[in-house]
Amino acid sequence: MDFMIRRMIKEDIKQVQDVAKVSWNETYEGIIPFAVQENFLKAAYNDEMMEKRIEGSLLLVAVAEESIVGFANFSPVNNEGAAELSAIYLYPKHQGKGIGTALLQEGIKSLEDVREVYINVEKENKIGKTFYEAKCFELVEEFEEDFDGHILKTVRMVLKV
Repeated sequence: MDFMIRRMIKEDIKQVQDVAKVSWNETYEGIIPFAVQENFLKAAYNDEMMEKRIEGSLLLVAVAEESIVGFANFSPVNNEGAAELSAIYLYPKHQGKGIGTALLQEGIKSLEDVREVYINVEKENKIGKTFYEAKCFELVEEFEEDFDGHILKTVRMVLKV
């Protein structure tokens, strides 16, 4: 499959919001209640938050067949050389085709002086955990967090680059 990775622009917001919604609903079905998912998506991916993300972080999109099929969001690198990968989402039908790997690699390449990339992933998110383990992310810790009244079992992982 042919695809390209580029920085997100404001005109991409609606497509990125759709990728987030579709991938979240598919990934977390049976793990996180639908209403909790929707509350999170409305708070984290509304237009205002998306504009803040574009301005304050590294947001990359994957484009295939002339539309956005995935995205990744990295925090700025801190003084210790660490960055957070806060999101990497693809439409389910585009998973397993190298797009997520390309988003991760391009993000790492674009982040100046990055030495570590951290990710938090829900323990029951088998697809996400398998992806990060395949990319050599290592377990840092496991913890529980209250996610809008729903307790999540979260795994924190790090990739040394």
